[in-house]
Amino acid sequence: MNLKGFYSDSERIMSSRRVSGKHRPFEAEGGTGGNPFLEKPGDRWYALFVMTGEEDRVKERLRFRLRNREFNILVPKRRLREKKQGLWETKIRTLFPGYVLVNGRMEVEDYYSLKGVPGLIKVLKDKSGLLEIADHEIGVIKRLMCNGEIMGSSSILMEGGRIIVTDGPLLGLEGLIQSVDKRKGRAKVRLNFIGESRVVDLSISMVQPA
Repeated sequence: MNLKGFYSDSERIMSSRRVSGKHRPFEAEGGTGGNPFLEKPGDRWYALFVMTGEEDRVKERLRFRLRNREFNILVPKRRLREKKQGLWETKIRTLFPGYVLVNGRMEVEDYYSLKGVPGLIKVLKDKSGLLEIADHEIGVIKRLMCNGEIMGSSSILMEGGRIIVTDGPLLGLEGLIQSVDKRKGRAKVRLNFIGESRVVDLSISMVQPA
């Protein structure tokens, strides 16, 4: 069903719900089994802009609202080492704060059924209708989340100034790594998401050369 042109009234309604700062992706946990990316042919990926810090709550509300439809709702996350009061701790942080990702085929009735979901600001759109996450963008995200919704650590070897990933989510994605912080156990990684370039921190561990 073509969604173009049916947004005018809903856009006016949504415009009253504004949140300061940049919009962020609709993230959710859960998927089927250990792999949250079990897609059907023809499915699309959408980004929903939600209140920062409310991603998981909105995800559960959306699951309930769309319980009779076949949608996969995700909030991509990553494990990071953080230092607090002199001690290192492992924390779970969202990859794209303020966003939830929805996979499926969203029709007009699905769009309208989301109105009034607490914490949901809007479903992102472009000139032709609902904004679909580009294949090359979601492809990288799916590779990073190959072992589930929470990204683990990647093993990195520094050899002659070159960064070599030997294991983990970043395997084969060395070209996205901007820099490495050995002390913090983090790599700055450049990702494209809904047409924007972002730099995010992902967990790494250093491997000593043989």
